[in-house]
Amino acid sequence: MLQSKKRWNVKHIDDPLVDEFAKKLNITPLVASLLINRGIQTVEEASQFLHIEDESFHDPFLLEGMEETVARIRQAIENNERIMIYGDYDADGVSSTSVMLSVLGQLGAQVDFYIPNRFTEGYGPNEQAFRQIGDEGYGLVITVDTGISAVKEAKLAAEIGFDLIITDHHEPGPEIPEAYAIIHPKLPGGGYPFKELAGVGVAFKLAHALLGEAPEHLLELAVIGTIADLVPLVGENRLIAKKGLRYLKSSTRPGVEALLKVCSVKKEDITEDTIGFALAPRINAVGRLQDANPAVDLLMSAHYEEAIELAKEIDALNKERQQIVNEITQEAIDTVESLYPPSENAVLIIEGEGWNAGVVGIVASRLVEKFYRPTIVLSLDHETGLAKGSARSIAGFDLFANLSKSRDILPHFGGHPMAAGMTLEAKNVELLRQRLNEQAREVLTEQDFIPITSIDTICKVEDITIAGIEELQTLAPFGMHNPKPKVLVERVTPTSMRKIGSDKNHLKLVVEDNGLSIDVVGFGLGHVLDEVSPLAKVSLVGELSINEWNNIRKPQLMIEDVAVSEWQLFDYRNSFDMKRFFQEIFTKEMDIVTFNQQTVQKHAAILPMDQVVEISTDEQASLYNSADKQMILLDLPDSKERLNLLFAEGKPARIYAMFVTENDSYFDTIPTREHFKWFYGLLAKRSPFDLKHYKEEIAIHKGWTKDTIDFICQVFFELEFVTINNGLISLVKNSPKRDLIESVTYRKKQQQIEMEKNFIYSSYAQLKSEFEKLLASADE
Repeated sequence: MLQSKKRWNVKHIDDPLVDEFAKKLNITPLVASLLINRGIQTVEEASQFLHIEDESFHDPFLLEGMEETVARIRQAIENNERIMIYGDYDADGVSSTSVMLSVLGQLGAQVDFYIPNRFTEGYGPNEQAFRQIGDEGYGLVITVDTGISAVKEAKLAAEIGFDLIITDHHEPGPEIPEAYAIIHPKLPGGGYPFKELAGVGVAFKLAHALLGEAPEHLLELAVIGTIADLVPLVGENRLIAKKGLRYLKSSTRPGVEALLKVCSVKKEDITEDTIGFALAPRINAVGRLQDANPAVDLLMSAHYEEAIELAKEIDALNKERQQIVNEITQEAIDTVESLYPPSENAVLIIEGEGWNAGVVGIVASRLVEKFYRPTIVLSLDHETGLAKGSARSIAGFDLFANLSKSRDILPHFGGHPMAAGMTLEAKNVELLRQRLNEQAREVLTEQDFIPITSIDTICKVEDITIAGIEELQTLAPFGMHNPKPKVLVERVTPTSMRKIGSDKNHLKLVVEDNGLSIDVVGFGLGHVLDEVSPLAKVSLVGELSINEWNNIRKPQLMIEDVAVSEWQLFDYRNSFDMKRFFQEIFTKEMDIVTFNQQTVQKHAAILPMDQVVEISTDEQASLYNSADKQMILLDLPDSKERLNLLFAEGKPARIYAMFVTENDSYFDTIPTREHFKWFYGLLAKRSPFDLKHYKEEIAIHKGWTKDTIDFICQVFFELEFVTINNGLISLVKNSPKRDLIESVTYRKKQQQIEMEKNFIYSSYAQLKSEFEKLLASADE
């Protein structure tokens, strides 16, 4: 057995809509079922989803506050007022700022931008920045991707004397700022038909309203923030993403071209993953390590030479960011394991002196991935007495709602159900830890702490074709609420398995079913090679893709999880390095079962003694709970009956057969009945005689070993054919006839030979068959 890393939630679709979708939309049943999995219930909805680029953007004036905002901006342009765009330092904020700078520049406005420094100012509008903006004579400030929590700052803006327009998409708090106007799709009572826009999506809607038509030339910017901010890629977000990727592929914006250059990405190869794993991390890296202005400068640059220098600078910052993240992550993991073990903490709150506040969100994500607990990572500053950080959650625990219960100690926080940022006094960290743990224990169960993988469908190998995989791309771009389809391939046979990569930490295999095969790759799953036995049937979860190499295209499965449902046998009997096993393969989940204390004594130097289970009696064997255990059989018992008793409580998950033996009965000279007959005749003629004196002479005469003679004598003694006294052996006259098998010694020898034949000197298939018989009898 090999337990999957995650809970597999397979979506079973038995719906007449599948056939209806397939026929009316001319799609495969697989794609039809995937559409239904995404909550689509009508042919019209399905068609709209598949052909979203044919749809129109919603009327921007459906957003509350849009008319006042447009009128005020036009007034500012007409009066040559200076306008300040107040943005945020992540990819959504940077792209939002760039969209507003572009559209206002296009309209002839006097416009500048301001992005607060993450380290000296923190998130969102702040008093110092607003006073500086007021002193510099700006009459209008427009926030993008921020501001909905700026209650105090909005009042300050009115005092200073400039008008404040807030455009944002983050969760509104209980108190809404008193600004000149607010554009937010989630405002209470708002009637906008799509609520899930990213910050850049809101900025794009404002640009739409200002220009009188959707500014599709700005979609190459809007798509960056939309995908980077992990908003649901459905509805209007899907339209932005779908069209935006197309514009990105043909972009002539110097900043975009330079960024693609340092990422080594060709325009024709751009997908949503290009943004998620190449462009966005580099844009984010700027604001994580320093002032975010260079990221805006890059996107707004009009000259390629300038843009490429900025892109190289940003790429270098990203490499530095990666190193810092790795270092802090390791420190945080060590802290969790030593001070806040997940077994005792439903929520992890980890703080570190001087940790870079710009990367703690990434570290929090890494900790969630490793420990699967809602996690907050904080950077402590003892000079200010403040802790700044980011939080990431798991399914079932609404971060924003739960943090809202601690507003008394969280003067500055915001975010979503799954992610949040905050600042609090360092002295209140422990109180927050206590509160959130109590809240989590009320709503989360042990099951909630096991990650879930949602699986869209079960596939057979024969279903995996290039044409089928290409049709799946009609669902792209993929993202939140429209994830890449995950498939389950059940109980297939690996025909080859090997570790690949410079560190051998990846897995490459070929699996077969009904004569058809498919290539499979698992990044980071190299260890699985040691956990799948020969002849095992594996179940695989992953994403389908097409591998192109030397103009040859083949379907392949990129897996993220593996499971084996039946018990497994691992053969470590022959020419095997026991020391390597216990150094590289052995885990704390394994029991080392031994039937002979001498075996343990001989190998004590390499055996983890606290996991050795000695079975020296039938009673101990019957009391051992074998169900679902991982068992190393270090040696063999004297009888098969004891093995039967060992498995009486149920099937183990795995058996590692080692069978280290000190004495080998199988290759001993086994006395035949002729041996016994000749020796009995000798006794009849010469008994009594001294064994010590004549043993060697008999052995030389017959070509036997002395052990053979001792064995025959012991059998005769047990059958009461002879008496032995101080080495003097005498034949018992007129003893009754008895079969050799009645001798305990004879019977035990035969059993040992049979055991060694079946369990040590057998093929893997024969050994597996012997264990199957044992486990079957245990089930009866």
